[in-house]
Amino acid sequence: MEIDVPRDRNGSFEPELVKKRQRRLTGVDEMVLSLSAKGLTHGEISAHLAEVYGAEVSKQTISTITDSVLERMTEWQNRPLDRVYPVVFIDCANVKIRDGQVANRPVYMALAVTAEGTRDILGLWVGDGGEGAKYWQHVLTEIKNRGVADVLMVVCDGLRELPESVTRV
Repeated sequence: MEIDVPRDRNGSFEPELVKKRQRRLTGVDEMVLSLSAKGLTHGEISAHLAEVYGAEVSKQTISTITDSVLERMTEWQNRPLDRVYPVVFIDCANVKIRDGQVANRPVYMALAVTAEGTRDILGLWVGDGGEGAKYWQHVLTEIKNRGVADVLMVVCDGLRELPESVTRV
């Protein structure tokens, strides 16, 4: 959409609706992310926005919007953690994930209770195949490498060899 910005020789004009150098309205980003999270493809999102709002959004723009979330997600996933957590809950759930085609994949989750009593999601990891103690050892090693020195209690299900993986790490 073309936007005519009035000439402002003094540099004092500040637009209200579309800020200077803004390329997209912020509501579009949230809408694209919401539709993507619901499982729509980039083509379906583009067609939906054209049909409902009369706005043409290219597949490349949609890809750029969704990729920005991946960057923030990677940054969050690699953030430093507290040195000590009183309690860490670990579990795995099988979730349908679209990666070319829809398939059941295990998502490993680690949630901690901080010394202040607040909850902190330490991370989410998508594995291959079924839940296994070997992959849990990888997850726990990553948590340790991100700064966790001690955990007072680990709460987990009855997966065989999981207690040994926790003890090893």
